[in-house]
Amino acid sequence: MIPRRALGGRRLRPPRTRAETTAALVALLFLSLIVHRLLGLLAGLGAYAWLLVLGVPPAAACWWLVAAPGRVRRRAGRVPGVLRLSLQHVDALSPGQFELAIRDLMERDGIAARHVGSRGDQAADVIGRDRNGRVFVAQCKHTAIGGRVGSRVMYEVKGTAGPVHGADVAVVVTNGGFTRDARAWGERHGIHCVDRDRLREWAEGRRTLAALLGVRDAGSGHR
Repeated sequence: MIPRRALGGRRLRPPRTRAETTAALVALLFLSLIVHRLLGLLAGLGAYAWLLVLGVPPAAACWWLVAAPGRVRRRAGRVPGVLRLSLQHVDALSPGQFELAIRDLMERDGIAARHVGSRGDQAADVIGRDRNGRVFVAQCKHTAIGGRVGSRVMYEVKGTAGPVHGADVAVVVTNGGFTRDARAWGERHGIHCVDRDRLREWAEGRRTLAALLGVRDAGSGHR
């Protein structure tokens, strides 16, 4: 499900009270008067004005249909406590957008996160701190469906997550999978793996990152 904010704000709803109904009718009346006055002005401007009126809205609608999907993907929906992403949405992101989506999911879970991924990021794309003061360091690997993260990534994260970034929790997140050696090495050295199946649970809002990794939830006393 695409987040409401990524679609441009709250959804419209019908009036629920008498006051809201009255306000809506007054607004409709003013709008009708404005449209009537505008049509009167256009009547004196000739055919070119009517061409402008009739041609611009369809052209704008076509532009919106073409451009809107790209805008939705770029924003990736920053709505703490509400953000939900499907794997189809995640797969359509670019690697950079995937990193931003992981940041937003961490923020949704109460982790104050920032995007640090760039050239020379030293194996960290997102760094966050929860309300308990723990530092989460995430390395994000957006792959083609069926792609797998190898052991080399795990080595790099182990070498920098704690010594360079001060991580209490180090995690590698991918929309693909992990090789058997990478997963086994991560388990031995305390690097958490979030593969496609676990990412689905997290992105769809069924579990927080802390619950997914088996660590205490931010600000709570429960595992």
